[in-house]
Amino acid sequence: MARFTRIQVAQKMAEQGMVPLFYHADVELGKQVLSACYKGGARLLEFTNRGEYAHEVFGELNKFCAKELPEMIMGVGSVTDAGSASLYMQLGANFVVTPVLREDIAFACNRRKVLWSPGCGSLTEICRAEELGCEIVKLFPGGTYGPSFVKDIKGPQPWTSVMPTGGVSPTLENLKGWFDAGVTCVGMGSQMISSDILKNQSYDVLEKRIADALALIQTLK
Repeated sequence: MARFTRIQVAQKMAEQGMVPLFYHADVELGKQVLSACYKGGARLLEFTNRGEYAHEVFGELNKFCAKELPEMIMGVGSVTDAGSASLYMQLGANFVVTPVLREDIAFACNRRKVLWSPGCGSLTEICRAEELGCEIVKLFPGGTYGPSFVKDIKGPQPWTSVMPTGGVSPTLENLKGWFDAGVTCVGMGSQMISSDILKNQSYDVLEKRIADALALIQTLK
């Protein structure tokens, strides 16, 4: 079961302002990535459900976190059905992120009091997600909508918490645009944990990139 409550997860997302996204089939490489992110100050990581036997890799990495990186809150992304959400929660997922709004996933996560963040692309979807108990809505794909969309929806709904994924990069201009618009946090995948870093195993570069991004976000919140 989850080691962190959904309240703790939501608070950490708001506090850190960033959730790195990552997938790789190699467990040992994954441990190095998690360690670099942890050393850089990240306490959240979304492992994306995108490969064969991804749940087995997640299970090993989550056990590694529990033993070696006790403050790391590991969740799962790219979940598209309640069965997959339940499988990952059985493996200890602390939050579930989806590319779409699915009520069956909401029900499964709510039963276990696990934070879920559905991908939404309209104010109607966002309202429905919040009616289903969503704390932080995923704006996806973020690059399609942009910061102006967030600013517009925060007008009539200032209580809505938004996490864009896609279209986010660790630059001052990009992050300032999102946080000035009112996002709670951002999800960042290949712009943060790039293929070059994984290929060259440049974990020191990743550690610094994480630390720099977190420090920059703190100045913008």
